[in-house]
Amino acid sequence: VAQYDVTAMIVGETGTGKELCARAIHQLSHRAERKLVTVNCGSIPNELVESELFGHERGAFTGAATDKPGLISEAEGGTLFLDELDSLPLLAQVKLLRFLQEKEYMPVGSTKTKQANVRVIAATNVNLESAVRAGKIRQDLYYRLNMIPIELPPLRARREDIPLLAANFLGRFAREFRKNVNGFSPDAMMKLCGYDWPGNIRELENVIGRAVAFAREPVIRAHEIVLPKPIPESFQEMKRKLVEQFERTYLQSLLIVSEGNITKAAEAAHKNRRAFFELMKKYDIDPGQFRPKESSDANLTRKNLT
Repeated sequence: VAQYDVTAMIVGETGTGKELCARAIHQLSHRAERKLVTVNCGSIPNELVESELFGHERGAFTGAATDKPGLISEAEGGTLFLDELDSLPLLAQVKLLRFLQEKEYMPVGSTKTKQANVRVIAATNVNLESAVRAGKIRQDLYYRLNMIPIELPPLRARREDIPLLAANFLGRFAREFRKNVNGFSPDAMMKLCGYDWPGNIRELENVIGRAVAFAREPVIRAHEIVLPKPIPESFQEMKRKLVEQFERTYLQSLLIVSEGNITKAAEAAHKNRRAFFELMKKYDIDPGQFRPKESSDANLTRKNLT
């Protein structure tokens, strides 16, 4: 991705390293000698977004005492990284789309267009398709930015990375705190690898930093790895999970008894066949796995003969 001047969209949960990924793309590209300008779209007030991105001329609005170049101008020749893209107001999205298409923009309060040679990388932690359907991200902008989609998996889905990341953070914090800490005991590493890390890499970094700060020996022990206690789930969430668990188990039990016959299973549940089938579809239950093998083989033979 780095070697070509294409737009890219990085998606992933909070803390998975989206900005680090964007920085890697920039540093491996021919633009590495120029600036990488990072913009957190969610941290800019809506009324100032256009001014921050495209700049403004003196007198464009109350308080605009001088001309001000925008972040696009600041990123000239380099890369502009737009984090939390879904927070960008729709009007600013329209102007951003024009810039992506024409490589030109108009500062707030100006009647003259400017040009800029800037590569754009965007990121979000929301589902893009859902954001487009909800009207939070324009469909045309989505297609333009999503030329190269990059999905960063959560840390719990790549646990083999935990020892590498933990060792990296350990070395950095040991140097920063000037402490002789150089490793983890086996039980400490097991504790790290067994945790789900809802905060992903950022949470792991914080936990390792705290462990190094309070470590008294060169090797960090399990009791020095302080993990947060699980937050109790709400009544509604727990009820939803229990209902889903009951429905799935109940459907499977009926299909086992009826040997995969949906009509018989629906009759036993006192539900019409269509409603029963919709429940099966909801939980991705295949009735074929409950049918006796001999019966399935016989049916297949009959079909072949026919």
